[in-house]
Amino acid sequence: MNIEDIENIELTYLKLKDYKELKAAMIEAYSSMPDEYWREAEIRSLIRKFPEGQVVIKINEKIAGCALSIITDYEKLSDQHTYKEITENYTFDSHTDEGDTLYGIDIFIKPEYRGLRLGRRLYDYRKELCEKLNLRGIAFGGRLPNYHKHADTLTPKEYIAKVRRKEIQDPVLNFQISNDFHPSRILHKYLEGDEDSNEFAVLLEWDNIYYDKPSKKASAKKKVVRIGLIQWQMRPYKKLEDLLEQAEYFIDAVAGYRSDFALFPEFFNAPLMAENNHLSEPDAIRELAKYTEEIVQKFSELSISYNINIISGSMPEIRDERLYNVGYLCKRDGTVERYEKIHVTPDEAKVWGMQGGQDLKVFDTDCGKIGILICYDAEFPELSRLLADDGMDILFVPFLTDTQNGYSRVRNCARARAIENECYVAIAGSVGNLPNVHNMDIQFAQSMVFTPCDFAFPSNGIKAEATPNTEMTLIADVDIDLLRELNQYGSVKNLRDRRRDIYDVIRSKNKKKKDDILP
Repeated sequence: MNIEDIENIELTYLKLKDYKELKAAMIEAYSSMPDEYWREAEIRSLIRKFPEGQVVIKINEKIAGCALSIITDYEKLSDQHTYKEITENYTFDSHTDEGDTLYGIDIFIKPEYRGLRLGRRLYDYRKELCEKLNLRGIAFGGRLPNYHKHADTLTPKEYIAKVRRKEIQDPVLNFQISNDFHPSRILHKYLEGDEDSNEFAVLLEWDNIYYDKPSKKASAKKKVVRIGLIQWQMRPYKKLEDLLEQAEYFIDAVAGYRSDFALFPEFFNAPLMAENNHLSEPDAIRELAKYTEEIVQKFSELSISYNINIISGSMPEIRDERLYNVGYLCKRDGTVERYEKIHVTPDEAKVWGMQGGQDLKVFDTDCGKIGILICYDAEFPELSRLLADDGMDILFVPFLTDTQNGYSRVRNCARARAIENECYVAIAGSVGNLPNVHNMDIQFAQSMVFTPCDFAFPSNGIKAEATPNTEMTLIADVDIDLLRELNQYGSVKNLRDRRRDIYDVIRSKNKKKKDDILP
């Protein structure tokens, strides 16, 4: 399936009405075993016993993958058990709400959707469910589909050891290990008729480090969001593919730490203007704008593949023959949303002829409500106050500054926005220089994450900070529930204590067109 054909990705509970589509998907996924699919009565039993454990991923409202599971007692798992035994002859009577281990019954992705890392989403869901239900971990019997090729020379134990050392490629086992599952023991005659594995399997386990024994009262889980900031090095790129390769490297890096967001700086793609340095500055940046659509499409693809929400910083874009500074929020569910720079700098207007945008809004994400303001916009407190009134929890600020003076304006204003709006603020900028690009000579940046200043937060309001003027990533966790507590119980309550009887910040109902505004 082509990435551009994806309109929506949804992870949802499996319903009995999905059975016919599920059956067809299983037959397609297990083409080598066409008769090995779950019967309707078996699915009905699973859903009735444990609805939270049965989920599907749908793309454009069609099933792309599925994960089925039960809860069992870890101590009751014998050293040698079979698939038939663990499911009690496929009745799933072995499921118990009082158990301590999530046991994977089945997981698959349809062939046409493979390569989109959808399997990782299903495993991430299982991990989150395991934490939510306070289970000690996850276990399942993993097939060894390539073992039959080596059975004459290797024991299962030797085969697994070679797979772990990357000497042998096993698509199933490699995937499980990359998702933090560790082999526990060999299971013999696990799945009857599995000739590819010689009926061997390996018991794979994942340990829940947050597990509390039943004798202890489980504490409520906080909403923790992991932010990945990319402090981008400006360097020459001969073509767009080289720039995108570097961008994917950083996305892969922050996604590897399970970041929920990746934030790029303002005009991170400016190095591509070097090839048009012979043109005037207005013409050169308009040539750069021709790359924007392709970059957004690629970022949307990467957001799906790496399961991360990507904030594209900003790029030039031409609409109705006018030049704007815009960015795109590429969500991991496949949707894409646009934001604009409202206040362009005097330099942007004078040198490039850039126009200020009109749209300002809060974005709903799977990690809550966020706002995005491009660089100079962060220096106007009215914008972030409007976003805060709409429920914003995290404000992202991609920026580009050439001097320490310019950087200090962005930094200090962003820091103030965190305090006055009781939110987190993440800023990311570029470093280095571009000697062959007019009007983009030098850059100075130190990417940071700011917090409100109260007892639950750092006393200086700085959650994390990058090394100044050095290419790197910065990863930080922010706890959304702390903002709720601050709003109710903080030493000061900046949002609640506003004197609305004296002043207020409101949106203009009658937006003036650019043609109506004199320079």
